[in-house]
Amino acid sequence: MGPVEAQTVKVAAASPMQVIGGAKAPMGWTQFCADNPIECDVKPMRATKAKLTATKLVELDKLNRKVNAQVSPVTDQELYGTEEFWTYPTDNKGDCEDYVLLKRKLLIEAGWPRQALLITVVRDLKGDGHAVLTVVTDRGDYALDNQADDVKPWFETGYTYVKRQSQIDPNQWVLLGDGVNPVGVAAAP
Repeated sequence: MGPVEAQTVKVAAASPMQVIGGAKAPMGWTQFCADNPIECDVKPMRATKAKLTATKLVELDKLNRKVNAQVSPVTDQELYGTEEFWTYPTDNKGDCEDYVLLKRKLLIEAGWPRQALLITVVRDLKGDGHAVLTVVTDRGDYALDNQADDVKPWFETGYTYVKRQSQIDPNQWVLLGDGVNPVGVAAAP
């Protein structure tokens, strides 16, 4: 499927992820905050959902595709000689967290609410650790991913969702339900 076009998009409601408790922030987020204190020195805010219209979905789709095209996937080991290092892409290279940080930054600059743009830790289709940007909307939670150009409801990615930033405070993290399916949606046979 190609880029989403506003005139052909029908925004369907998707179930939100289930938050079941607190979680420890990833070491990479802690390191990112130490290196970029201005990015993390924020006041807690009331949780909010972005209003998702066909036009807004197109905006998400275009940004996801643009960042995915401009950044080349390279591991932190290759770039920095360490297993885990969260930062913005360097020389248009980075790993999944770098894509997520850039997408989050660009969406905040475009006027999207910070509380609706959450860095999320998942297990990908191979069972490897991975990060996506979850966009919490009034139509459910959507995933922006460097492994897929299409923006889709979180449960259509096939990933196992582990934890994400809190909507109230990005420096607090929450554990996500069973990680696989939203409440009321059966697993595929």
